[in-house]
Amino acid sequence: MEGERVYPRSDYLATEEPLEIRLVAQGGEGRTLAVTMRTPGHDFELAAGFLFAEGIVSRREEIRRISYCAPRGEPQQYNVVSVAINAPHLPELTSFERHFFTHSACGVCGRASLENLYRRYRPLQDGPTVPARLLLALPQRLLSHQTLFGATGGLHAAALFDPEGGLLALREDVGRHNAVDKLLGWALLEGRLPLSECLLLVSGRASFELVQKALAAEVPILVALSAPSSLAVDLARAFNLTLAGFLRSGFNLYAAPERIRV
Repeated sequence: MEGERVYPRSDYLATEEPLEIRLVAQGGEGRTLAVTMRTPGHDFELAAGFLFAEGIVSRREEIRRISYCAPRGEPQQYNVVSVAINAPHLPELTSFERHFFTHSACGVCGRASLENLYRRYRPLQDGPTVPARLLLALPQRLLSHQTLFGATGGLHAAALFDPEGGLLALREDVGRHNAVDKLLGWALLEGRLPLSECLLLVSGRASFELVQKALAAEVPILVALSAPSSLAVDLARAFNLTLAGFLRSGFNLYAAPERIRV
Protein backbone atom coordinates (compact mmCIF):
# COMPACT_ATOMS: atom_id res chain seq x y z
CA MET A 1 0.00 0.00 0.00
CA GLU A 2 1.30 3.44 -0.94
CA GLY A 3 -0.71 6.37 0.29
CA GLU A 4 -4.32 5.41 -0.31
CA ARG A 5 -3.59 3.07 -3.22
CA VAL A 6 -3.19 -0.67 -2.89
CA TYR A 7 -0.89 -2.63 -5.20
CA PRO A 8 -0.57 -6.44 -5.24
CA ARG A 9 3.05 -7.59 -5.42
CA SER A 10 5.33 -10.42 -4.33
CA ASP A 11 7.89 -10.10 -1.56
CA TYR A 12 11.02 -11.91 -0.39
CA LEU A 13 10.81 -13.34 3.12
CA ALA A 14 13.51 -14.67 5.42
CA THR A 15 13.27 -18.46 5.67
CA GLU A 16 12.72 -19.88 9.14
CA GLU A 17 12.77 -23.63 9.75
CA PRO A 18 13.56 -25.87 12.74
CA LEU A 19 16.96 -27.50 13.14
CA GLU A 20 17.41 -30.43 15.50
CA ILE A 21 20.98 -30.91 16.75
CA ARG A 22 21.88 -34.44 17.82
CA LEU A 23 25.06 -35.63 19.54
CA VAL A 24 26.25 -39.18 18.82
CA ALA A 25 29.12 -41.09 20.47
CA GLN A 26 31.27 -43.73 18.78
CA GLY A 27 29.29 -46.53 20.36
CA GLY A 28 26.07 -45.27 18.78
CA GLU A 29 24.65 -43.63 21.90
CA GLY A 30 22.82 -40.45 20.88
CA ARG A 31 20.84 -37.59 22.29
CA THR A 32 19.01 -34.56 20.95
CA LEU A 33 20.60 -31.45 22.45
CA ALA A 34 18.58 -28.61 20.96
CA VAL A 35 15.92 -27.63 18.49
CA THR A 36 16.33 -24.11 17.20
CA MET A 37 14.44 -22.06 14.64
CA ARG A 38 17.01 -20.91 12.10
CA THR A 39 17.57 -19.74 8.55
CA PRO A 40 18.83 -22.77 6.57
CA GLY A 41 22.45 -22.51 5.49
CA HIS A 42 25.74 -23.16 7.28
CA ASP A 43 23.89 -25.73 9.38
CA PHE A 44 27.03 -27.71 10.19
CA GLU A 45 28.71 -24.53 11.43
CA LEU A 46 25.65 -23.76 13.55
CA ALA A 47 25.76 -27.20 15.16
CA ALA A 48 29.51 -27.06 15.77
CA GLY A 49 29.33 -23.53 17.12
CA PHE A 50 26.52 -24.42 19.49
CA LEU A 51 28.47 -27.38 20.89
CA PHE A 52 31.59 -25.26 21.25
CA ALA A 53 29.83 -22.33 22.95
CA GLU A 54 28.24 -24.75 25.42
CA GLY A 55 31.57 -26.37 26.25
CA ILE A 56 30.57 -29.79 24.91
CA VAL A 57 33.49 -29.74 22.45
CA SER A 58 36.57 -27.53 22.61
CA ARG A 59 38.68 -28.65 19.62
CA ARG A 60 38.05 -29.59 16.00
CA GLU A 61 39.60 -33.01 16.64
CA GLU A 62 36.79 -33.91 19.03
CA ILE A 63 34.30 -33.92 16.13
CA ARG A 64 34.43 -37.02 13.93
CA ARG A 65 31.69 -36.14 11.48
CA ILE A 66 28.77 -33.77 10.97
CA SER A 67 25.96 -34.85 8.70
CA TYR A 68 22.27 -34.56 7.97
CA CYS A 69 20.64 -37.64 9.41
CA ALA A 70 17.01 -37.67 8.31
CA PRO A 71 16.28 -40.15 5.48
CA ARG A 72 16.75 -38.73 1.99
CA GLY A 73 13.55 -37.38 0.52
CA GLU A 74 11.78 -36.84 3.84
CA PRO A 75 10.47 -33.31 4.60
CA GLN A 76 12.95 -33.02 7.50
CA GLN A 77 15.93 -34.24 5.45
CA TYR A 78 17.89 -31.03 6.00
CA ASN A 79 16.42 -30.12 9.39
CA VAL A 80 18.20 -32.72 11.51
CA VAL A 81 21.98 -32.55 12.00
CA SER A 82 23.99 -35.27 13.70
CA VAL A 83 27.37 -34.46 15.26
CA ALA A 84 29.46 -37.61 15.80
CA ILE A 85 32.16 -37.10 18.42
CA ASN A 86 35.41 -38.98 18.95
CA ALA A 87 34.41 -40.42 22.31
CA PRO A 88 33.12 -43.88 23.27
CA HIS A 89 30.26 -42.39 25.29
CA LEU A 90 28.35 -39.13 25.45
CA PRO A 91 29.70 -36.60 27.94
CA GLU A 92 27.80 -36.04 31.16
CA LEU A 93 25.18 -33.49 30.18
CA THR A 94 22.90 -33.14 33.20
CA SER A 95 25.30 -30.64 34.80
CA PHE A 96 24.44 -28.17 32.06
CA GLU A 97 20.97 -27.82 33.58
CA ARG A 98 19.64 -26.50 30.31
CA HIS A 99 16.30 -26.32 28.59
CA PHE A 100 17.16 -28.10 25.37
CA PHE A 101 14.37 -26.47 23.38
CA THR A 102 15.39 -23.09 22.06
CA HIS A 103 14.16 -20.62 19.51
CA SER A 104 15.76 -18.02 17.29
CA ALA A 105 14.81 -14.94 19.29
CA CYS A 106 16.51 -15.59 22.60
CA GLY A 107 18.81 -18.56 22.22
CA VAL A 108 19.12 -21.22 24.86
CA CYS A 109 18.38 -20.31 28.46
CA GLY A 110 21.46 -19.45 30.51
CA ARG A 111 23.08 -21.78 33.00
CA ALA A 112 21.42 -22.19 36.35
CA SER A 113 24.08 -20.11 38.08
CA LEU A 114 26.73 -17.60 37.09
CA GLU A 115 29.25 -19.47 39.23
CA ASN A 116 29.58 -22.06 36.46
CA LEU A 117 30.79 -19.36 34.08
CA TYR A 118 33.31 -18.05 36.57
CA ARG A 119 34.71 -21.56 36.92
CA ARG A 120 34.84 -22.11 33.17
CA TYR A 121 36.40 -18.85 31.93
CA ARG A 122 39.37 -16.70 32.87
CA PRO A 123 39.63 -12.95 32.28
CA LEU A 124 40.88 -12.13 28.79
CA GLN A 125 44.39 -10.87 28.24
CA ASP A 126 44.83 -7.17 27.44
CA GLY A 127 44.94 -6.11 23.79
CA PRO A 128 44.62 -5.68 20.94
CA THR A 129 43.84 -1.96 20.70
CA VAL A 130 42.00 -0.40 17.78
CA PRO A 131 41.15 3.21 16.85
CA ALA A 132 37.62 4.45 17.45
CA ARG A 133 37.29 5.39 13.78
CA LEU A 134 37.66 1.71 12.85
CA LEU A 135 34.57 0.82 14.89
CA LEU A 136 32.62 3.63 13.25
CA ALA A 137 33.37 2.18 9.81
CA LEU A 138 32.13 -1.32 10.65
CA PRO A 139 28.34 -0.88 10.28
CA GLN A 140 28.63 0.09 6.61
CA ARG A 141 31.02 -2.79 5.96
CA LEU A 142 28.56 -5.14 7.62
CA LEU A 143 25.59 -3.82 5.65
CA SER A 144 27.43 -4.02 2.33
CA HIS A 145 27.93 -7.77 2.82
CA GLN A 146 24.45 -8.61 4.17
CA THR A 147 23.06 -10.05 0.96
CA LEU A 148 20.09 -11.83 2.53
CA PHE A 149 19.18 -8.85 4.70
CA GLY A 150 19.26 -6.67 1.61
CA ALA A 151 16.68 -8.92 -0.01
CA THR A 152 14.42 -9.56 2.97
CA GLY A 153 15.14 -6.96 5.67
CA GLY A 154 14.46 -9.68 8.23
CA LEU A 155 17.77 -11.20 9.31
CA HIS A 156 20.35 -10.64 12.01
CA ALA A 157 24.03 -10.66 11.17
CA ALA A 158 27.26 -11.35 13.01
CA ALA A 159 30.68 -10.63 11.57
CA LEU A 160 34.31 -11.13 12.54
CA PHE A 161 36.88 -8.47 11.68
CA ASP A 162 40.64 -8.34 12.13
CA PRO A 163 42.28 -5.42 14.05
CA GLU A 164 42.63 -3.49 10.78
CA GLY A 165 38.91 -3.79 10.02
CA GLY A 166 39.23 -6.52 7.41
CA LEU A 167 36.18 -8.79 7.19
CA LEU A 168 37.04 -12.40 8.06
CA ALA A 169 33.58 -13.98 8.02
CA LEU A 170 29.91 -13.01 8.16
CA ARG A 171 26.83 -15.07 8.86
CA GLU A 172 23.13 -14.18 8.74
CA ASP A 173 20.17 -15.81 10.48
CA VAL A 174 16.71 -15.05 11.81
CA GLY A 175 18.24 -15.63 15.24
CA ARG A 176 21.08 -13.43 16.46
CA HIS A 177 22.39 -16.24 18.66
CA ASN A 178 22.37 -18.56 15.67
CA ALA A 179 24.35 -16.06 13.60
CA VAL A 180 27.07 -15.98 16.26
CA ASP A 181 27.06 -19.78 16.63
CA LYS A 182 27.56 -20.08 12.87
CA LEU A 183 30.61 -17.83 13.14
CA LEU A 184 32.04 -19.80 16.06
CA GLY A 185 31.42 -23.04 14.19
CA TRP A 186 33.23 -21.64 11.15
CA ALA A 187 36.20 -20.70 13.33
CA LEU A 188 36.23 -24.11 15.03
CA LEU A 189 36.01 -26.13 11.82
CA GLU A 190 38.63 -23.93 10.10
CA GLY A 191 41.08 -24.23 13.00
CA ARG A 192 41.03 -20.49 13.74
CA LEU A 193 40.31 -20.59 17.47
CA PRO A 194 40.95 -18.78 19.73
CA LEU A 195 39.77 -15.50 18.18
CA SER A 196 41.99 -13.42 20.44
CA GLU A 197 42.85 -10.89 17.70
CA CYS A 198 39.32 -10.37 16.37
CA LEU A 199 36.39 -7.99 16.73
CA LEU A 200 32.85 -9.41 16.79
CA LEU A 201 30.08 -7.16 15.46
CA VAL A 202 26.42 -8.09 15.97
CA SER A 203 23.51 -6.37 14.29
CA GLY A 204 21.17 -6.40 17.27
CA ARG A 205 21.57 -5.94 21.00
CA ALA A 206 24.31 -7.47 23.14
CA SER A 207 22.80 -9.99 25.54
CA PHE A 208 24.40 -11.98 28.34
CA GLU A 209 24.54 -15.06 26.13
CA LEU A 210 26.30 -13.25 23.28
CA VAL A 211 28.97 -12.08 25.73
CA GLN A 212 29.27 -15.67 26.95
CA LYS A 213 29.77 -16.91 23.38
CA ALA A 214 32.42 -14.25 22.77
CA LEU A 215 34.23 -15.36 25.93
CA ALA A 216 34.14 -18.99 24.80
CA ALA A 217 36.06 -18.01 21.66
CA GLU A 218 38.26 -15.50 23.55
CA VAL A 219 37.01 -12.60 21.40
CA PRO A 220 38.37 -9.45 23.10
CA ILE A 221 36.04 -6.85 21.54
CA LEU A 222 32.27 -7.22 21.10
CA VAL A 223 30.38 -4.41 19.37
CA ALA A 224 26.61 -4.19 18.98
CA LEU A 225 24.51 -1.87 16.85
CA SER A 226 21.93 -1.76 19.64
CA ALA A 227 21.94 -1.79 23.44
CA PRO A 228 23.57 -4.24 25.85
CA SER A 229 21.74 -5.76 28.78
CA SER A 230 22.83 -5.07 32.37
CA LEU A 231 23.96 -8.67 32.83
CA ALA A 232 25.97 -8.52 29.60
CA VAL A 233 27.81 -5.47 30.94
CA ASP A 234 28.47 -7.15 34.28
CA LEU A 235 29.88 -10.24 32.59
CA ALA A 236 32.04 -8.23 30.17
CA ARG A 237 33.52 -6.22 33.04
CA ALA A 238 34.21 -9.34 35.08
CA PHE A 239 36.17 -10.95 32.23
CA ASN A 240 37.94 -7.92 30.71
CA LEU A 241 35.97 -8.03 27.46
CA THR A 242 35.54 -4.72 25.66
CA LEU A 243 31.83 -4.13 25.11
CA ALA A 244 30.48 -1.32 22.94
CA GLY A 245 26.88 -0.58 22.05
CA PHE A 246 24.71 1.81 20.03
CA LEU A 247 27.30 1.82 17.24
CA ARG A 248 26.06 4.40 14.75
CA SER A 249 27.61 7.84 14.30
CA GLY A 250 29.21 7.22 17.71
CA PHE A 251 29.09 4.50 20.32
CA ASN A 252 28.96 3.83 24.06
CA LEU A 253 31.71 1.91 25.85
CA TYR A 254 30.51 -0.22 28.75
CA ALA A 255 33.50 -2.42 29.65
CA ALA A 256 37.27 -2.56 29.17
CA PRO A 257 37.53 0.75 27.25
CA GLU A 258 41.34 0.54 27.17
CA ARG A 259 41.27 -1.41 23.90
CA ILE A 260 39.71 1.55 22.04
CA ARG A 261 42.01 4.44 21.07
CA VAL A 262 40.52 7.88 20.45
